[in-house]
Amino acid sequence: MRLVRATYLIIFLLSSSSIFANISELEKQTLIDLYDSTKGQQWTNSWDLSKKVDTWQGVSIKNGKVVSITLMNNNLMGSLPASIGNLKSLQVLNLAFNKIHGEIPDSITTLAELHVLRLGKNNITGSIPEKIGDLKKLVILDLFSNDVSGSIPKSLAKAKRLKVVSISDNNISGRIPNEIGSLEHLERLELADNNFFGDVPDSISKLSNLQILVLAENRLSGEFPATVFSLPNLKVLQLQKNRFDKEVLQNSIPIQTDLALFDFDDVEENFKVNNFEEFYKNKDSRMADTKFEDDNDN
Repeated sequence: MRLVRATYLIIFLLSSSSIFANISELEKQTLIDLYDSTKGQQWTNSWDLSKKVDTWQGVSIKNGKVVSITLMNNNLMGSLPASIGNLKSLQVLNLAFNKIHGEIPDSITTLAELHVLRLGKNNITGSIPEKIGDLKKLVILDLFSNDVSGSIPKSLAKAKRLKVVSISDNNISGRIPNEIGSLEHLERLELADNNFFGDVPDSISKLSNLQILVLAENRLSGEFPATVFSLPNLKVLQLQKNRFDKEVLQNSIPIQTDLALFDFDDVEENFKVNNFEEFYKNKDSRMADTKFEDDNDN
């Protein structure tokens, strides 16, 4: 009798394991849509569609749901399918360093569990989805080095868990929204090489966790908020190639600072901050590069 019970138990465990290893036909078809729309046969590491989904590289499944797609630097081409919004349990979507073009599907903003959205170093066009702030659990938004245009949606301020906003090297314009100052967990705000204009909002001075602020190569003007220099965790500040009031900026810089890197347009040849002297000797450290490591982001 015990042998029979043990046999039934083994069968039950095996069948349960099988259930949790598989996903619904809807989610499987969504992955196939991604494969087809980004020329999966030409990927560096392609999927064998004849095998089980849990063998497909870069796809992580938990409790029968797709929770992560990581296909960074894998020669994806084409565009993202609108059906991506079917993956309701998706936490990580990392497709950085590929050749994806077209617009970001609005359906991405329905992925309520999404923690990490990395689409940097592609050829994406269009604008940031207007409802991007609906991603309440989003921690990393990386659209670095694409051809994204439009402005930063004010709804972004609703994504209260954001730690990284990396949208440098695009064609984004308009003003930096004042609402961005409500992202109290923000550690990196990288907006360089776009077409932002107008003043830098004073609200950025509220971002007490901010470590990196990169605003270089825009059309920002007026008086840069002196209170930003007092942010307790700020280590990198890049302001060069804007239209700030240079005299006000020079007078705002504290003599003593914990900044490790500070780039700005020359104000006076004899103006120095001693803290930066050794740092500047290393030319390789003069630019704050966007990092793409997955260091427990999800």
